Amino acid sequence: MPEFNNFNLKTTIDCKQGAVRAVRYNVDGTYCLSCGSDKKIKLWNPGSGLLLKTYGGHADEVTDAAQGSCDSSYIVSASLDKSIIYWDVSTGAPVRRLRSHAGGVRCVCFNEDSTVAISGGRDNAVMCWDIRTRRLDPIQVMKEACDCITTVATNENRIYAASLDGCVRTYDIRVGELTCDKVGEPITYLAQTRDEQCLVAGCQDGVVRLMDCETGGLLSEYKGHRSDDYHIECGILANDAHIVTGSTDGDAFIYDLLETKILQRIRISDNGGVVHSLATHPKRQEMLFARRRDVYVFTADLQIEEEQL
Repeated sequence: MPEFNNFNLKTTIDCKQGAVRAVRYNVDGTYCLSCGSDKKIKLWNPGSGLLLKTYGGHADEVTDAAQGSCDSSYIVSASLDKSIIYWDVSTGAPVRRLRSHAGGVRCVCFNEDSTVAISGGRDNAVMCWDIRTRRLDPIQVMKEACDCITTVATNENRIYAASLDGCVRTYDIRVGELTCDKVGEPITYLAQTRDEQCLVAGCQDGVVRLMDCETGGLLSEYKGHRSDDYHIECGILANDAHIVTGSTDGDAFIYDLLETKILQRIRISDNGGVVHSLATHPKRQEMLFARRRDVYVFTADLQIEEEQL
């Protein structure tokens, strides 16, 4: 197992966009996106805290965003205004506005080659959009869920959708099959391990669950944080050895994946506030946390810290 080093605060970014609803790294971790209750998305350099660009065009709170994997030149965002917007990163202009959801859109992601955007909404639907064409209708709609879709994730062969109905649904793209794994508790967030063997599911009962992708079986449970009916996100660090989750008491928790014990309880703020959204760096021991209007950058990468000294 990789050695664990404690995480320390590197930068605090006041996003000045009301409450930050979500924070996300781009594919290589060079930039990050913050989604605000002020209906805007902001692009940041997380190392310096420098604001690079602001994207405005939604008519309601922005709930999620993702940056394309090929050349990072496009962003897709989801909003409670029931739309998804496909943005040009450099110009800041909306390229396409996609509307088919009957309720607010909660989550969005790109497929691996950034040709398809996948969204999930309060209308219990998962939709796939071909963003290479000018087609404004989804190319596929999946309506098997019985409650709000909270996370969509994908790899080369599968689409995963987590829902407040307590199920993780796996759509196998190759054979056109649906597998439904029942967790039994409302799922507020879903993350894949880097080796794509496991899923990490944050649940509303204050438990993070590790699930096997092939069997859907429960492998481990991680307890110690609090969720209190909030949509608390979770993630897995780049080494696939440590799980992280937010909490409603102003803290974040890092767990050992195999031993399930708490390795570090990170005090984000002494003033309380729910630590609800987070992102783990795709390569380094670095994380982003969102609390109220701020984003906090934490790192355990000793090399980076030494370079700054």
